[in-house]
Amino acid sequence: MISKWARNLVAAAGGLAPALVAGADRYNLQAPQTIIAHEIYDLHTLIFLICCVIFVIVFGAMTYSIIKHRKSVGHKAEQFHENVKVEIAWTIIPFLILIGMAYPATKTIIKMKDTSNPDMTIKATGYQWKWGYDYLQEGISFYSTLATPRDEIMDNTPEGHQKRDANANYLLEVDNPVVVPIGKKIRIIVTAADVIHSWWVPAFGVKQDAIPGFVRDSWFKVDTPGIYRGQCAELCGKEHGFMPIVVEAVEPDKYAQWVAEQKTKMAAASAAAGGPVDGKGVFDKVCFACHATGAAGAPKFGDKSAWQPRIAQGMDTLYLHALKGIRAMPPHGGAPDLADAQVKAAVDYMTAAAK
Repeated sequence: MISKWARNLVAAAGGLAPALVAGADRYNLQAPQTIIAHEIYDLHTLIFLICCVIFVIVFGAMTYSIIKHRKSVGHKAEQFHENVKVEIAWTIIPFLILIGMAYPATKTIIKMKDTSNPDMTIKATGYQWKWGYDYLQEGISFYSTLATPRDEIMDNTPEGHQKRDANANYLLEVDNPVVVPIGKKIRIIVTAADVIHSWWVPAFGVKQDAIPGFVRDSWFKVDTPGIYRGQCAELCGKEHGFMPIVVEAVEPDKYAQWVAEQKTKMAAASAAAGGPVDGKGVFDKVCFACHATGAAGAPKFGDKSAWQPRIAQGMDTLYLHALKGIRAMPPHGGAPDLADAQVKAAVDYMTAAAK
């Protein structure tokens, strides 16, 4: 009888498996696509199971006690007041449970914060209400804005609702996605130009606040080509729901092709604007003009060779140093606000000079 009941239960579970999987995809975390996302998913499952076991034990014992030890059957309450053994037990057991939960959680958090030795670095800047991206090694910069048509968003007719329901990526599509190569460790530097934003891609296990005047970083490595979507996860204003994030992971050869195409577009745009910016001129007339003498409170370096250790520490801080509205240090008297192209040109010049 028991074996027959077990076979029926297994068969029923097998029949429900597709529905259970579909329900898990709908109500659980997104399918993980990075090492960190896998660890977060496993940690979430482990903690959930521990909570379920505790729930069954606690409420099972409580229900059993209520039914079997009720006064109507003549049971008298047992006195546990100041029972040392009981007090020790209900102190040690929760402590061990917390240790069992904290150990894997701590390991995952440490891995999440390890941004060392990246293969490439991308700076993401939050604006109201779009994202700006700078590929610091490749010299590529662009804005990424919502691509869902405004007419589709504002159309409240029955046809408009049907059109939105049919769009699987409604409010999650952009004009310029972030393109990254698979199998590479990508360091993402996050900051903001106006208010607090948050760069969040659930499938990567990455959620990093973008705070004006501060630089924060995270990382991910995608092994499977595809398009992965996220959103700003910080309430940043009335258009908060209209600044999605789209990351396209491609094979290395396709990524190299994309980089070449982007550089061609930027060169064409620069030519149309009157030619490239003189990075040496920006450095000499703006950056070094203050730092050579310590003017306006700028740290004094004395000569250009003193910039080399600063460059070796990472270009992200230098890149943010004079960006309009995104300073790596408090604004100081006499330092002008520079356009992105000017700062980028100065950084490229300093990088080349340091080699």
